[in-house]
Amino acid sequence: MNIRPLADRILVRRIEEKETVRGGIIIPDTAKEKPQEGEVVAVGPGRLTEDGKSRVAMEVKKGDRILIGKYSGTDVKIDGVEYTILREDDVLGILASSK
Repeated sequence: MNIRPLADRILVRRIEEKETVRGGIIIPDTAKEKPQEGEVVAVGPGRLTEDGKSRVAMEVKKGDRILIGKYSGTDVKIDGVEYTILREDDVLGILASSK
C-alpha cells in the first residue's frame, strides 16, 4: 500500500478490542461498537499556516497508538483492509507505551 494523506490528515487502522464472553452470550459483529483505539499508518505533512508559507508540524507520527471518537473520520477500504482517515484535531490522545 502506498498512500500519503494530505495536509493534517492521518490514516488509522482501528484496533479491535479483545472479546470476553460472559455467561455464554455472544454479541454479533453487527451489534458491536467501533473500536476507539487505533494505530497510525500514515501521516500527512501538516496544515499550512495562514500566510501559506510554512506548515504546522504534526504531533502524531506513524506507529503511534491513539484514541479516536467512535464516529470520527471517514472509513475507507484499501487492499481489503479497513482504515479510517481523519484530521489530527479528531485525535483524542496518544497512548503512552508501557516500556
